[in-house]
Amino acid sequence: MEDARAREACPRVIGVTRNRGWIAAVLGALVLLGLGVFVWMPPSGPAPTPTPTPTPAPSAAPAEPRPILQAVGPKLTSNQTSQPLALYGENLVPGLRLVLGAPLSREVPLTVVDARHGYARLPPDLQLPEGTFQTDVQLSLAATGPRPTGTARLTLVNDAAFPDLMAMALSPDGRTLFVASPPTDTVFALDVESGRVEAMAVGDGPSALATWKDASGHPWLGVAHQYGAELWLYALDAPERKARVVPAPSGAWGLEVDGAKGVAFVAEHLRDTVHALALEDGREKWSAAVDPNPRAMARWNGLLAVGSLQTGQVVLLRQDDGRELAPVVPKPGVPIVGGTTEAFSAQVMGGKAPRALVASDRLKRLFMSSLGPNVGPNAQRMEVSANSGVAVLDLDRQEVVRHRGFGAGVTEGLALDDRAGLLYAADVGLGQVRVLDAKALVKSDAAAREAVLQTLPVLAPEGTPWIRPVEDLGTKGRAGLELHSGLRSLALSPDGRTLYVLNRFTGTVAVVDVREARAGNARVTRQWPVVDVRSREQRRLGQVLYFSDVGRTGMSCDACHIEGHTGGVFFEKTRPMRIYRSTTALGSRDTPPYFTPASTRSIAETVETVGGRNRYHNPDPLPSEVEALALYTSLLPTAPNPYRGEDGAPLETVTLPDGRAGHPVKGLALFEGKARCTACHPTPLFTLDQDPSTRGQYQDVGTPIALPLRLEQQQLVTGAAPPSLVGTWDVWPLLTSATAGYAVQEDRLVVGSRFPLRTLLETPGLTHGAAQELTAEERDDLLAYLLTL
Repeated sequence: MEDARAREACPRVIGVTRNRGWIAAVLGALVLLGLGVFVWMPPSGPAPTPTPTPTPAPSAAPAEPRPILQAVGPKLTSNQTSQPLALYGENLVPGLRLVLGAPLSREVPLTVVDARHGYARLPPDLQLPEGTFQTDVQLSLAATGPRPTGTARLTLVNDAAFPDLMAMALSPDGRTLFVASPPTDTVFALDVESGRVEAMAVGDGPSALATWKDASGHPWLGVAHQYGAELWLYALDAPERKARVVPAPSGAWGLEVDGAKGVAFVAEHLRDTVHALALEDGREKWSAAVDPNPRAMARWNGLLAVGSLQTGQVVLLRQDDGRELAPVVPKPGVPIVGGTTEAFSAQVMGGKAPRALVASDRLKRLFMSSLGPNVGPNAQRMEVSANSGVAVLDLDRQEVVRHRGFGAGVTEGLALDDRAGLLYAADVGLGQVRVLDAKALVKSDAAAREAVLQTLPVLAPEGTPWIRPVEDLGTKGRAGLELHSGLRSLALSPDGRTLYVLNRFTGTVAVVDVREARAGNARVTRQWPVVDVRSREQRRLGQVLYFSDVGRTGMSCDACHIEGHTGGVFFEKTRPMRIYRSTTALGSRDTPPYFTPASTRSIAETVETVGGRNRYHNPDPLPSEVEALALYTSLLPTAPNPYRGEDGAPLETVTLPDGRAGHPVKGLALFEGKARCTACHPTPLFTLDQDPSTRGQYQDVGTPIALPLRLEQQQLVTGAAPPSLVGTWDVWPLLTSATAGYAVQEDRLVVGSRFPLRTLLETPGLTHGAAQELTAEERDDLLAYLLTL
């Protein structure tokens, strides 16, 4: 912008200079020609005494330039935890402070790495009024020297006042349910008999729960955290609930415990690793790299099964040493029983986001909930292969035996009554619990077809606000009012007579009598309130719309963008028809256009277009639905970057996912210099789409057009919009075509690399800036910098 203004001003400056030069030339000519110009000559006589030339006074020292703040990245963040920020400007110097304007009115230190780059970290205790969804905060600089100038705007999302019930575990004696709300740093203890609720003290972002009995028979609760590097352990038979805290990795999404051996298995997504920790002191027994974004885990026969939300695979690890075995993933020919993709077994190219895993000792099988096998290019040109259901996994043979598809909804939590042979599956998209015959699921394809014994709606409590008029739902093949419940997790009582259902959208736990479930007579007997969520009505309605399957098509926003993030790959979603990467929605508010390929100009346009299509226009979204869903989606920030220090600045040295090391500050200089990355990825959001003047440009930099799987059934069109690099450390695969991460083997997709950023820099023929001209050491430094964005 400043260059453009300089060029615009240039003709006027040049014009004035030329006019002054012409005037001087004319006067000079007049003097030389003697045309009426009087020239004074001194009189004759002695020469005057020369006047001494005064000694000039010493000139004043040049003024110190004023620091200028120009931009902040990211522009959208959350008060859920401490968040690092990058500041961009001119003349930045050590000693500056970052001023957070109203309503925060605070100052935080600024770490300056050079004149144009500074870093800060927001404190974790930024509070906003409870009814506020977000607020814009003006940022400025403060200094003891020359007064800084310039401002930047930061949007702060009030997640700390948005309870979101994400995990549930039942005490071994069956008397107490523990429910975690990560944004509010709360674990609730619910007495299942009286309904009394007690809020427990926990760490930063409780995200995974587990209960067990130790070798001596004592009951325990474990709480792992997304932001705190701690595992909180509660002895449940102690007089008071006071935690013993041991070190553990942060970024936890999954927790499994072997109480008899005193070992906790923690799956974390910051570095995509599973850690085996001694419960006694948190000492690490082993750690193992797994596929990106591990969450669901289950133990069986000495093995630990770990589901990857992004690759769709289940990685098998040995519990004693963490050694990895072959992954389990649907392959071409896997039987699909029921649902819309049943006829496409031969075209299966992989799996989709395992959401829950549960092991059966009696049946010697593992059950997995997911959106079904990922169907790829096919002659029938069937597009999206969403077919939510439950798959049967044989870990001895390391294969998916079959997938029982339901054709609608999104299956989330699972609970197994191994003695009775009953499997319970929670559907977050429809608000229903399906009761299944576990033995039938295992026995054969024909038996699996008849495995659904009952579908039980879990209605939202009276007074719950609806997404649209009551008469619009539960008719014409649409989902019913129960979609407002948001079933997330299940827990079964020790005697198998009661099932507890965590309802994410209403803040309640439903109590289900399942004594007659095999006969199809399970029934909801009551609902216990855990936390009031109605005061955040519009954002909560947007959450319902994001996760629900109103048209019973098997599709929702969350089906492709799990918790706002990416879910790996899918086949054709719009023209041109080919395999695409499912993009992340986190932090996307400021980088339109959206969708894949990028084609919609606002979040509201996207949710209206895609929302209507997901429902097959049965019905089209109302304006109020579009408004609520656009609000919810626009408040999804990127996760805090784990490669930044306590001051918010990049670490001095970063260990890369493949074990090498790099220096982010050196990488910054390469990014803006020799590597020529800023042409397509300028600060502060590192995409041309951040600026209306450069938005929506498709680039052809030599990246592969499509994954080489049945290319004759894909439409190969060059060009893609350069995505934002903010949060790239947690995106897999990369490129619109998903070719950075995935590879093709035997007519299906396999994981080619767990570190796709290196693939981008080192694949011959790719012209991402001048990355090919870098040395091996320089590439490591550049990769280290990219991980800090």
